[in-house]
Amino acid sequence: MAGPIVVGADGSSSSLAAVEEAAREARRRGAGLRIVHAFVWPAMHPPSLLGLEGGFRERVEQLVAEAAVRAGETAPGVEVTSAVVTGQPLTVLEKESRGADLVVVGTHGTGGFAGLLVGSTGVHLAAHGSCPVLVVREGGAASGPVLLGVDGSPEGERAVDFAFAEAALREAPLVALHAWTTWNAPLPPPQDESEPYANPPGALAAGEERLVAEALAGHRDRYPGVTVEPRVVRGRTREALIEASRSAQLLVVGARGRGGFTGLLLGSVSQALLHHAHCPVAVARGSDAGH
Repeated sequence: MAGPIVVGADGSSSSLAAVEEAAREARRRGAGLRIVHAFVWPAMHPPSLLGLEGGFRERVEQLVAEAAVRAGETAPGVEVTSAVVTGQPLTVLEKESRGADLVVVGTHGTGGFAGLLVGSTGVHLAAHGSCPVLVVREGGAASGPVLLGVDGSPEGERAVDFAFAEAALREAPLVALHAWTTWNAPLPPPQDESEPYANPPGALAAGEERLVAEALAGHRDRYPGVTVEPRVVRGRTREALIEASRSAQLLVVGARGRGGFTGLLLGSVSQALLHHAHCPVAVARGSDAGH
């Protein structure tokens, strides 16, 4: 059985946007929604101040209750549970991800998530969490296609699976975008061994189109109701995806793509998209997630 959708809540407008999107995700999947607040007061203050903890906890429980009301209004019928967990937000949400189907966070927050921008929260969870992570921006497009960044790497296969499933759940078309340059495109086998670097015009572009077709192979059969538009462009990956995200309702990428450095859990492109994309970004790690 799939786990719940987990969302981090701290009362900020950003986290409330995340709660609303998490509620919609739970409804789409027929899953439960778990709202979590990381209560950092006991860990950050000396024993002499712990007598004030009760008042702060009462305020925290109130904001979590308000988030639950917002979730119920957004997606009536979804089973909503909540928890106030003592600990640092990153540690708490990483632990929550072990039993979750998806973790949802806002781009920044206050209270329990004070000072933690997407650079620390979203990036950390995307790199170390045990399930896909969805980072939500306020005011993102409610319609448009699901945008998938295709890189052809084995690590990117999980992102392809996730994007097709999301497009089916949202009843949205899927745009599978792959960007390439002469610097990141692998050379095709030479036609003339005496000239190993000579290839006919268009050979690199044709090779990149095959890469996309191979990455999507099999998924179309599993999701026949999803309309797919393969889009191969010549240019830098992050710029192409950021521009395409303007009209998308969701951008899906893998944690580390082709050409990624071994040992880096989150690639530079994924990090850039978490910061600069114009729509919510889902990072789906490969099968090694959580290991």
